[in-house]
Amino acid sequence: MTTFAELLEQSARDRGEEDFLLFGAERISYAELDRRANRFANGLVALGIGPGDGVAIIMANSPTWLAAFFATQKLGAYAVPVNVALRGEGLAYVLTHSESQAIVADAESLPAVVAVRGNVPRARYLIVDGGAPALPSDALPVARLMAASDARPAAVAQPDTTAVLLYTSGTTGLPKAVVMRHGGFNFAGLAFFAQVAYRPGDILYTCLPLFHANALFLTTMQGLYGGFRVALSQRFSASRFWDDIRRYGVNSFNALGAMIPILLKQPPRPDDRDNPVRLVFSAATPAWAWEEFERRFDLTIWEGYGAVDGGGFMLFNLGNGPKGSMGLPPPGTEARVVDDDGAECPPGEVGELVFKVDDPAARRVTYLKNDEASNAKIRDGWFYTGDLARRDAEGFFYFADRKSDSIRYRGENISSFEVEKIVNQHPAVLESAAFGVPSELGEDDVMVVVVRRPGATLDPAELIAFCTERMARFMVPRYIDWRDEIPKTETHRVQKAVLKRAGVTATTWDREARPVRVAP
Repeated sequence: MTTFAELLEQSARDRGEEDFLLFGAERISYAELDRRANRFANGLVALGIGPGDGVAIIMANSPTWLAAFFATQKLGAYAVPVNVALRGEGLAYVLTHSESQAIVADAESLPAVVAVRGNVPRARYLIVDGGAPALPSDALPVARLMAASDARPAAVAQPDTTAVLLYTSGTTGLPKAVVMRHGGFNFAGLAFFAQVAYRPGDILYTCLPLFHANALFLTTMQGLYGGFRVALSQRFSASRFWDDIRRYGVNSFNALGAMIPILLKQPPRPDDRDNPVRLVFSAATPAWAWEEFERRFDLTIWEGYGAVDGGGFMLFNLGNGPKGSMGLPPPGTEARVVDDDGAECPPGEVGELVFKVDDPAARRVTYLKNDEASNAKIRDGWFYTGDLARRDAEGFFYFADRKSDSIRYRGENISSFEVEKIVNQHPAVLESAAFGVPSELGEDDVMVVVVRRPGATLDPAELIAFCTERMARFMVPRYIDWRDEIPKTETHRVQKAVLKRAGVTATTWDREARPVRVAP
């Protein structure tokens, strides 16, 4: 197969009425998902949607989300998965920028869509799923589309046309739309994981949003490709997580962001090890949490690195590297860590992670309507990721920070990721976010926003003393803010732009205003 539509159709032919999707009490077979996608596609055809048209999907995880997505692929149209947290100008920007001609929304997202629809003139159709109390007069219920024929629509996708627009998180500015083309997805990666990671009969689980590449490709498409069942949850809940895992009989799940540390800081239970999970694919699990998580929940963590705008380059630690490491590039792929001048950094020094480009055409990342950003990814034969890393003497790579999140203090580059990693080790801390705020002396001062564990108390001076014992003095935060929660995207990435805009406030603790004595 070469397209997502062909992947679903081949799976339906091969596995028919076998269960594929587990969602709450629903059990949906491969063939049934294919029929639902056909009905949705034929419903879109009746509206005049066809090849080259954009369909925005603004819904929480559900079987209807997947039916809408595969419907676009069958028609040669393109899907625009939209972050359900977007509101106002941010939502209007994505809908306008993507030139979406139809919007599929659920009842929860409908008010946000209605509020901006007047500023999105190209969106001719609004299709609503779920029990919204009152639909706009021109809105169409999903049920109307699903009443169409379940025969395969006649349209055929052209390989060089747009299949999916995946928007970056936009944590530091306007999100960029990564263009994926029909026939442009590399199924070889799915084949690799099907062979080395999973076993026949495995059940894969995701609570990450389907508008993100991890849930859509690494879990859903992986399940279709390898014949694995997929258990789908609407969102991440630390308190309900292991109950869901046991209910579905999950053998593997993917984790992003702070999921591992947050799960680790849940109160211990006698049945922590009594779960069916064998393998966790994670990103940026700190070394301090890695071994403890494996031991507490009786499973194995594998680490990986990649990005939807990463040119297909990846790093893997399949248990063959130090805990905390992203691992190594696949054989035949060369990766380096370089400074701002492009010179390779010595072991242990932080710089930008780059990959040697083997095929410029295949590795090119296309951002919709943004040639400048597209062209900047490859320079002098190297692919620049925009992420900071370091490499040890044995060649293993370690994530350091997003380049845009790095803090500059008195000539020192500070990794916000490293600051957070240490702060999060304090037993009273649930999670934290470190970032730079303008200093009166120029450059940045280090600020950290901290969420305490429920019921825990923590004095700022105690946290500063904890940090001083474990990090370089220039890394120790000057400012501390306590919050009940940290603003995040739906993929659990901290929205540091929001925190930076708030900056230092009247409630912020400043250690230079309140000197703290620490042991020498």
